[in-house]
Amino acid sequence: MNFLAVIAALAFEQLRGVHWRGALLQFFRRYARALEHRLNAGTPQQGAIAAALALVPPVLVAAGVYLVLLQLSALVATLWSALVLVVVMGFRQFSLAFASITDTLKAGDVIAARKRLIAWRGSDAAGALAEEIPKLAIEQGLLDAYRNIFATLFWFLLAPGPAGALLYRLTLVLAEQWRGEATTPMGAQLARFGHPVARLLYWLDWIPVRLTAMSFAVVGDFEDAVYCWRMQARTWPSHEDGILLASGAGALGCALGGTLTSATGEPEFRPELGVSDPADVDTMPSATGLVWRALLVWLVLLLLLTLAHWAP
Repeated sequence: MNFLAVIAALAFEQLRGVHWRGALLQFFRRYARALEHRLNAGTPQQGAIAAALALVPPVLVAAGVYLVLLQLSALVATLWSALVLVVVMGFRQFSLAFASITDTLKAGDVIAARKRLIAWRGSDAAGALAEEIPKLAIEQGLLDAYRNIFATLFWFLLAPGPAGALLYRLTLVLAEQWRGEATTPMGAQLARFGHPVARLLYWLDWIPVRLTAMSFAVVGDFEDAVYCWRMQARTWPSHEDGILLASGAGALGCALGGTLTSATGEPEFRPELGVSDPADVDTMPSATGLVWRALLVWLVLLLLLTLAHWAP
């Protein structure tokens, strides 16, 4: 029934959109902020307690409702799983942002494309030149596709009902919100407080990152993807992100990373990932296709496992 829940969630999101998902996630962010304000004295132990208070109740509720509904009807339990997946998955969110940047670049409106990229990626794209926007969009697209689709789907399949998917998505929100910069005293305090949830996210990411990278290799240029993964991933500041971006760049046959123009006009040097020439606007549809093909591989495998489970 997991296959039906995934298909139902993807179809609903594509056909109707989920405008209320942001409100639910914003509510959780406010709850996490309140926990941080009350408990953050700069120790990992306090961060671990706050993470447990933030994660355990919703995950237990999701699992408990699923198990109760499963005793009543497998179909109703599947609908509950699909509903939670609609909240935590975000394929449409990734595809719409990516498509809007692609369209504005093809129309020659670099300013609008940069504004949409900043809204999606953040302020580090504020000074991006026209030739840098495609590779930044592809980098963000591959990372968002992993976090919002593949990692969430992996933990959905591994844990009972929607509990695993909810655990991963909420852990990701906490890790982003409690990430502190060690350059200031307040940032260092937040970094210590957020260390336990950051470690939890690291372990939750360990397997699905590598499965997603392998999926990119299978549906793209396998030899280049594996080569870039092995030789370049560790040069990226985040090794896990480096695995995804290096394999994705190799699978697409393009180069990501490299020099980025900052908001002040100064060059920011980043490791180069991939092969051949830097990604351009013509590469962007190929990146969307890469994600779709990788997702199709996952869905086919899930269907085969489902059929094998139902077989007498």
